[in-house]
Amino acid sequence: MSFKRLVLFGLTILAILFSGASLFASWQKPQFQSRLELSQTNIVLQAQAWQPEENSDENLIAIQRAILGNKPLESAAKQYQRALESVKTNLDQTEAELEKLRSPNITTTNPSQPGNDPLADQIPLQLKQEQLTKSIGKLQTLENELNLRWGILQTQQGETSAALDTWSQVQTNSESKLTATASVLAGLWNESPSSQANAQQLIQENLEGWFRFTALKQLYQLQQNQTALANVQTAQQTIAINSLWKLAIIAIIPGITAFIGVILLIALIIQLLLKGKESFLATNADQPWSTPWNVDIIIQVFVLGFLLMGQVFIPELLSLIPLPKSSDNIRIQAFLVLVSYLMVALGAFLVLYFSIKRYFPLPEDWFKFRLFSKWFLWGIGGYCTALPIVVVVSLINQKLWQGQGGSNPLLQLVLESQDNIALLIFFFTAAVAAPFFEEFLFRGFLLPSLTRYVPVSGSIFISSLIFATAHLSLSEILPLTALGIVLGIVYTRSRNLLAPMLLHSLWNSGTLLSLFILGSSNN
Repeated sequence: MSFKRLVLFGLTILAILFSGASLFASWQKPQFQSRLELSQTNIVLQAQAWQPEENSDENLIAIQRAILGNKPLESAAKQYQRALESVKTNLDQTEAELEKLRSPNITTTNPSQPGNDPLADQIPLQLKQEQLTKSIGKLQTLENELNLRWGILQTQQGETSAALDTWSQVQTNSESKLTATASVLAGLWNESPSSQANAQQLIQENLEGWFRFTALKQLYQLQQNQTALANVQTAQQTIAINSLWKLAIIAIIPGITAFIGVILLIALIIQLLLKGKESFLATNADQPWSTPWNVDIIIQVFVLGFLLMGQVFIPELLSLIPLPKSSDNIRIQAFLVLVSYLMVALGAFLVLYFSIKRYFPLPEDWFKFRLFSKWFLWGIGGYCTALPIVVVVSLINQKLWQGQGGSNPLLQLVLESQDNIALLIFFFTAAVAAPFFEEFLFRGFLLPSLTRYVPVSGSIFISSLIFATAHLSLSEILPLTALGIVLGIVYTRSRNLLAPMLLHSLWNSGTLLSLFILGSSNN
């Protein structure tokens, strides 16, 4: 083995270890999908509170019936019950793991081995215990927050005694503010209702959306404050109408797109069965690229230019730059995400360039950007067909992971951000920078390179799996592999990088739009 291959082998092992550690770390992290479902449930609760008048818009009434169904409160209750069960399971697992680490049977040192440093061995265990303790604290807070809301849902279904039991759990297990809020809610719905002096303040601080309105209405009814009650009811009706229109955007539009995608998929499959190699899907299906480099170059580009660049080199470089890494300012966080991503992309492009430079000029079919072709139709059609496929795979994935497996942290930032500048930066990162960089690297370089060793279909699958794994979240591997396969099919058939870039941009843009709408409703 040559020295170059030996170094490449060592770097590959290092990259696998770093990637494996990141994937393993996502094992116990909650999926963002769980948070997203709760956010959507909250906006549904707000929308179902709308009470149409005689002269109300018929379109709004139709939208409310179509989106919310007959029993939105029951559906919301089931969603919160599932969320509580998931949090409880995660809490039990984390507490069991911490108890195991604290067990006297756990030894951290081996005195029989010379040169063993007990302090050095003890630190990782202490850090892990601290991390688990923090995780337990966060899960307990989340459980109590969910119980506050769950109790209000129970009261609206006539289960007041069950709600009082739920709030009783919060009063015994939570921090001061949540304890006080649970006490306020229990007082409002007790058989002999009572109101505390700071009830309104606690409700406004610790509840939001439909839960806040419901608690405030109960409070003002008890206080017989008709003016405040009328104001709350008016505000709730206004927000309910806005919520209905928002639900129409995030439910009806993707639903129509998915329906078009299903029809398109059926038509393409029928045509493939009838026409075979002359069908639309068979275009360029078996035509490999002329690849002048070997597998060493492929590994070099991805190990050095992508994995290590993104997980080691750039993070270390950023740590040397005097930037406020832990800032609570959402604009600074958005800017850091963008800078980090652009630096990783620049580093990867430089590694790619110097790795294949000696093979210039490249064969004609490499890195094609043809503006005057059917790339736009390929991109739009690919997006429509990808939507139902990824949705089905995501539903299966949810059953497999049960709310665990981690997610992209960028999604959480977008959901919680209401700063227009920050959202613009996030949008540029996800809808412009990411599609260009990732499609150039995964579809433009990796997929064609693999056709030297495996058929085009195999290259699509392998590149899609690597694309999904590179996002370093176990729960996202299946959905992103499905998306990557559609991206790969679009590129191999169109032979134009603009097509998968457009599909990728539409996908990320749709996700960001939904998150922004949900975030604006919950905030």
